[in-house]
Amino acid sequence: MKRFFLITLIFLFPFVSLKAQQMIQTVKGRVVDDISEQPLVGVGVVVNNSGYLATYTDIDGYYSIPNVPVGRITILFSSMGMESIYMENISLNSGKELVINVTMREDVMTVREIVITAERDKLRPVNDMATVSARTFSVADAERYAGAMSDISRMAQNFAGVGTPNDSNNDIVIRGNSPYGLLWRMEGVDIYNPNHFADGGATGGAISMLNVNTLSNSDFYTSAFPAEYGNAYSGVFDIHLREGNYDKHEFTGQLGINGLEVGVEGPVSRKLKASYMGAYRYSFLDALAYLGFEFGT
Repeated sequence: MKRFFLITLIFLFPFVSLKAQQMIQTVKGRVVDDISEQPLVGVGVVVNNSGYLATYTDIDGYYSIPNVPVGRITILFSSMGMESIYMENISLNSGKELVINVTMREDVMTVREIVITAERDKLRPVNDMATVSARTFSVADAERYAGAMSDISRMAQNFAGVGTPNDSNNDIVIRGNSPYGLLWRMEGVDIYNPNHFADGGATGGAISMLNVNTLSNSDFYTSAFPAEYGNAYSGVFDIHLREGNYDKHEFTGQLGINGLEVGVEGPVSRKLKASYMGAYRYSFLDALAYLGFEFGT
């Protein structure tokens, strides 16, 4: 009997150890109405089509799902009278909570011989005034595209009709126009050039100053700009920043060939869902240039 008990423990122990090593993380965010931008209450949120990883939004539209296994996940937002939103192939890592904010539209149906339903395009720009030649992008896009190196400019070079003069910088050429005509805008304010080692008057450079971990869904225009972008004649990058973590303090760091990145965020008031966020980025090219290396910019 003792021998049988010992053999059972030997075979059971590896499974217990593997289960204990499974890494988990929290998925959270907010759901609001697409037209009024008011919070939606009682929206069902399901991760990986699992009944155990599900919740509903609270009175302020916030939701939080803890203990989600890290990796590629899917998430479904559904509510009575609203169009469901299904997202797939979303990356969830153990180093940082995943924040997904969405807007939902009313699902209008007419009881007639023909029923017409509309689906929201995930590439629809954030700016409602944009009708053509515009698309939205997220942090996941900047990390997914080949050769982007967490740089939204290099990511945009993969789009149709967009190119670059050479690989030494991230200048953007849209349909043959000059890269000097690109307009950068952050939270409604025009900015000169968010890149290191930029030529005089240029809109690109060797390394981007922007930390993609601080960005929210933003727009990229290749033509037919809305009237608010009056100074652009080539293209527009309209960048939006995300909110900080309103539940707990987080510290992130990243070291790579592009340089060093450090970030900090956390709640100011958990009751009011107020938060702060700060980020710093240092490029190693500055140190290499000081040592006499040439980068062709």
